Amino acid sequence: MRISTLFNDRQFYRSLFAIALPIMFQNFINSAVNMLDTVMIGRLGTVEIAAVGLGNQVFFLYNLALFGLCSGASIFTAQFWGKRDIAGIRKNTGFCLILALSGASLVTLAASLVPGKIIGVYSRDPAVIAAGSEYLRMLAPSFIPFGVSMVFTLTLRSVEKVRLAMTSTLIALTINAVLNYCLIFGAGPFPAMGVRGAAAATVAARIIEMLILLCASYINKYPPAGSLRELLGFRSSYIRRFIRIVLPVLINEITWSAGVSLQNLIFARTHTDAIAAFNIANTVNQLTWVLFIGLGNGVAVLIGKKIGEGDEAKARGYASRIVRFAPMISVGAAGVLLGISRFLPLVFNVNENVIASVRVMFIILCAMYPFRAFNMSMVVGICRAGGDTIFCVIYDVIFMWTIALPLAALAGFYFKAPVWALFLCLSSEECFKVLLGIWRLRTGKWLRNVTGGM
Repeated sequence: MRISTLFNDRQFYRSLFAIALPIMFQNFINSAVNMLDTVMIGRLGTVEIAAVGLGNQVFFLYNLALFGLCSGASIFTAQFWGKRDIAGIRKNTGFCLILALSGASLVTLAASLVPGKIIGVYSRDPAVIAAGSEYLRMLAPSFIPFGVSMVFTLTLRSVEKVRLAMTSTLIALTINAVLNYCLIFGAGPFPAMGVRGAAAATVAARIIEMLILLCASYINKYPPAGSLRELLGFRSSYIRRFIRIVLPVLINEITWSAGVSLQNLIFARTHTDAIAAFNIANTVNQLTWVLFIGLGNGVAVLIGKKIGEGDEAKARGYASRIVRFAPMISVGAAGVLLGISRFLPLVFNVNENVIASVRVMFIILCAMYPFRAFNMSMVVGICRAGGDTIFCVIYDVIFMWTIALPLAALAGFYFKAPVWALFLCLSSEECFKVLLGIWRLRTGKWLRNVTGGM
């Protein structure tokens, strides 16, 4: 597809942004509140910001594993939606809920019983381990309601009901932000709880989010809101196909998130300033990256729906458009990120070395944005929507584990390289992934109808 014809399908962009904009807004609010959390905790000091960042690693790993499960399930949901198969959507939702709640229960137990051992994997600083353990133990009750919310959120996205998920997140995270201020610093009748207060605010927000999603879905009789019989209406043939398609996505997310967790370990074992800089850079980066998360998820719904309708030519056309459109607009997002970097000293109570490291990290991020935008479109928007989940595992993790992580570990532990050099090593995988993605897109083998005959 030529650049001159990139914008000639207005219906594509109208449909894309009708889905993507609420997702972008939802993720922006989420990222903004996360950033606000980091800023508030950052006012307490470097130890606290490092402790909360490492405590959130458990949530991060759980979140990505859950996202892998739900985004894999959304492959079925989008294609069922293209066929208007509501019964299929509900049995898919029910099976996904069973798996999500099982995983959430295990993570809740681990975070409640052995938080110190978990934080100790990442940091050797006794102060960081102590503060991180308090935070993680208080955070534990949030995992189960978050699991239910994730299942309903991604299912609602796949059936083009994105406003409810956006509204529930907005309400919950607004409450989270207010409670954060009250409980971290102690405002009015609330005690000053420090990092424990941040965790308590998160638990309250996650419970409220779950209740809003469930009540509104059932009141409005949305597709995932089935009776117990409908939710449990899956058969063994469906389970086998679900596992065959979703298991690679789950492995993909777990392997990728383990790699990101190892990134945190590398920075944390370097020194506390390094992990603080890494946490700040990632938190601020999420504010601009929500644009591409929204585009990737939005086009995944459109592609999956077209496959379900049997219009494979249109699905391939959508794929061709998004891998050109997303990198083009990444330039603007990079400019926003660089602008934000000017205000770092005003909001983070950290030393000049941390601020200097973060600024260089931002430059590296901006240089990699076009590559990352292409790769996000390929993994979330195209290959997963097309059911090409085994390739996604190869595409998303092979360069991380064979190039990026070994280089960063070598630079940090052997050469004692500066923080920004470690970050550059970790970012190098994006360039290699683009080449593999272009090849896969051209072969056309990413497109599969996973619901055919169901």
